[in-house]
Amino acid sequence: MRSVIFDLDGTLADTAADLVAAANHCFVGLGLGELLDPVGDAKTALRGGKAMLRLGFSRVEGYGDEAVEREYPLLLEAYGEAIAVHTRLYPGTLEAAEALRREGYALAICTNKPEGLAVKLMTALGELETFGPIIGADTLAVRKPDPAPFHEAVARAGGTAGRACLVGDTVTDRETARAAGAPSLLVSFGPAGGEMAALEPAALVPSYAELPGIVNGLRL
Repeated sequence: MRSVIFDLDGTLADTAADLVAAANHCFVGLGLGELLDPVGDAKTALRGGKAMLRLGFSRVEGYGDEAVEREYPLLLEAYGEAIAVHTRLYPGTLEAAEALRREGYALAICTNKPEGLAVKLMTALGELETFGPIIGADTLAVRKPDPAPFHEAVARAGGTAGRACLVGDTVTDRETARAAGAPSLLVSFGPAGGEMAALEPAALVPSYAELPGIVNGLRL
């Protein structure tokens, strides 16, 4: 069976504002104020919690890697408590998933968000089952760009090895697909959309309305 594997943050859902809010919760708790902007720092938000903490702490003096490690569990806790306040699926995701399934593709999610938080988010959005099994950062002993999570996502979806592609929004997704020997499709509508062409994916995805046609064109 052919399969389409999706990244989550910045690919299926715009999660930046809630991620930034969780990081700012940590900074405010330290008396530093809100060091990150939900719009201006959206690209960093989609690189993960530690990247946000590093960026925020770089804007003040006296905080380094030790502070990042200390605050990271607090960030995850704050994020889990307010995981879908502003987060929404990108337009057309549900319709694209339905179209792909009609055409015989299996679906799954492969994300570097911890699995528990990914499940919690998709549950909060009411779409836990829509995109198939979820492989998170801690599902296996390794995470993207190691190809193992991608291969695991394909297997759990019931897909056939060698007949899958990865839809993502970062160089990590491109490198994961490359390591797995699979085509990468990078969305060009997210916070870093203008940078995707330079990564030379198999194709750019300007909108989810176009995804089924692009996937069919791969001839998996």
